Amino acid sequence: MSWTQRGAVLALSLSLAACASLKGPGAPGQKLDPWENWNRKVFAFNEDLDSHVLKPAATAYSEVVPSPARTAIDNFFSNVGDAWSAINLTLQGRFKLAAQQAFRFAVNSTLGIGGLIDLAGEAGVERNSQDLGQTFGRWGFGTGAYIVWPLFGPSSVRDSLALPWDRTASPALYFQDGRSKVSIYLLQTVNARSNFLRAGEMLDGIALDKYTFIRDAYLQRRGSFETDDEFEVITPPPAGEGKP
Repeated sequence: MSWTQRGAVLALSLSLAACASLKGPGAPGQKLDPWENWNRKVFAFNEDLDSHVLKPAATAYSEVVPSPARTAIDNFFSNVGDAWSAINLTLQGRFKLAAQQAFRFAVNSTLGIGGLIDLAGEAGVERNSQDLGQTFGRWGFGTGAYIVWPLFGPSSVRDSLALPWDRTASPALYFQDGRSKVSIYLLQTVNARSNFLRAGEMLDGIALDKYTFIRDAYLQRRGSFETDDEFEVITPPPAGEGKP
């Protein structure tokens, strides 16, 4: 799970912190978390890593690198994600949205100088981010049990199976030189983490149990589908609904 995805989960966590809609005995989050003891240990490890490595690096990055340069870097990585989204939307049978994302990628990759400038976004062509885990969900695969992976963070059985393919959306994997791969991946991680510095601080201040809020937010967002335009939910829709 990329830091961009984690950011979406983090944003939803803030809303859950306000309403706590998934908490309580027998809530979906508890039912889908059979390995909670282990997950909490991994979560604590990831939190320590974030506190001592990622957050300081992201803070320094946001202070040293000018905002226009950070925006251009963010656009570049998001542009690669648009290509992967187009593939997944095609696999989901949502061809109109797939064409839209392919158009975004083509315009930004050429006229946008390799994706550094989001010209398509400025023209009103919206981004619809999709990954293989969501594609599996569209195909009818359930979320499965909640899992927290070292370094990668929140996931589920379904999303874990998709993770190796979703990782191909990183441009780092297309470099032959090992040092270049590591450098690009680190830049992608630190840049994405810097986008959610303030949101993370807000969550730290209001969440009584940060693990629970992030878990429930993840399951709320990564469950089965209700509509194309809203967050995904745990309960599957009636037959025939939720189609493009």
